[in-house]
Amino acid sequence: MHSHAFDDTIAAVSTPAGESGIAIVRLSGREALTIADRIFIPKSGGRPSDFKTYTVHYGHVVSNSPVTGYEVIDETLLTIMRAPKSYTREDAVEINCHGGIQAAKRTLDMILGCGGRIAEPGEFTKRAFLNGRIDLVQAEAVLDIIAAKTEGSLRAAMGQLEGVLSEKVNGIRGEIVDMASRLEAAIDFPEEDIDASASDMEKNADSVLKRLKDLIDTFEDGMIMREGALAVICGKPNVGKSSLMNLLLKRDRVIVAPVPGTTRDTVEETISLKGLPVRLVDTAGIADTDDAVEKEGVRRSISRLDAADMVILMLDASTGIEGPDRDILKITEKKKRLVIMNKIDLKEGRALKSAAGPAGIDGMIEISVLERTNIELLEKAMLDMIWTGAFNQAESAVVTNARHKALLDKAYRSMASVAEMAKGEFSPELAAVELSEAVFNLGLIVGKSVSDDVLDRIFENFCIGK
Repeated sequence: MHSHAFDDTIAAVSTPAGESGIAIVRLSGREALTIADRIFIPKSGGRPSDFKTYTVHYGHVVSNSPVTGYEVIDETLLTIMRAPKSYTREDAVEINCHGGIQAAKRTLDMILGCGGRIAEPGEFTKRAFLNGRIDLVQAEAVLDIIAAKTEGSLRAAMGQLEGVLSEKVNGIRGEIVDMASRLEAAIDFPEEDIDASASDMEKNADSVLKRLKDLIDTFEDGMIMREGALAVICGKPNVGKSSLMNLLLKRDRVIVAPVPGTTRDTVEETISLKGLPVRLVDTAGIADTDDAVEKEGVRRSISRLDAADMVILMLDASTGIEGPDRDILKITEKKKRLVIMNKIDLKEGRALKSAAGPAGIDGMIEISVLERTNIELLEKAMLDMIWTGAFNQAESAVVTNARHKALLDKAYRSMASVAEMAKGEFSPELAAVELSEAVFNLGLIVGKSVSDDVLDRIFENFCIGK
């Protein structure tokens, strides 16, 4: 994002391409209102540059080209947002066109022809950050809101956008700054008898370490809220894996047939368990086969098992536990695993299951996909296995970003060094260096002294119109 001047007026279509009710073209920058004057004719008269902020006006986007002459491009609504009370803290205009490709494209072309330029990915949000309306955590939360898969992930992202995580980080950072200030003053002015003793440093460092650890401990659950847990359904052929997948999805996504080997590839969909996203994977039945396609399906199934956060291993009550079941039990024994016995609705299945025995499997859940027996019990068991309970979902100070986690870890290590020094041979100068390092890393989380390269990597993941 270094190739353009920051004071350019930027524009983009902010809605997805394709047919829809409306398409929104937005522009931001010092020439936004001037450009609007040149392309928009209000029905009520006047010019956009004269309109009050937060007002919406009906009119037409027009072209007055020397080649094509006067032409109405679209019937639109235009919204004025004057600096500094706009998303970017710049003068901003949004034009609501009719949905579809051409109306929005031609409106954008008119803006570009009048001096605007195409915004780079995330540039509107980047300007909001650089102009001080939001910090870097809040800017990253915008992307998380767009990508939110469930109510839980949306709630976590909204908490970050509202500044709850930033407040926690800034609070910890402020406490370390106070420690560093007292220590630096004690080093520079030893005659002043400033309280910065080793015992004082130890007490304050321990307090900061606890607060940092509380945040770091939310990361595992936070990542589940953001990305979703990968839950893989596995088992031998024809145990009901695809039927269970459809039941949990509440729709017929996977082909179901009584013929073994119907599923020959993995199928992935996302479900919501009490607001948590779970990426549910149906796999091909794992068994010895001479069929080349089925062999590839089995290979892919085992590959997905390796990556799974949780395995749902299905057994068949109508056959009891057989050789292939024991093989899969061994393959998955080191994974987080739920073992379920399906088809308990079959009378002969109950007898066979009882005769075969549970083979020492603790916590096995008996279900019937056909009769929907114990499905809620299965969902609760899945949730209990996925969710560590490190924090309450209603609380919003959650670490959901690997960048934040890495920087919190660095700050924690620095503060641990301070605490360790304070307990032994205390060196004020070395402690000051570690405190400074902790302050720096926490500052990087919220965007203080962050480099252009880091900003570019963050914002390049955004869509162009955000």
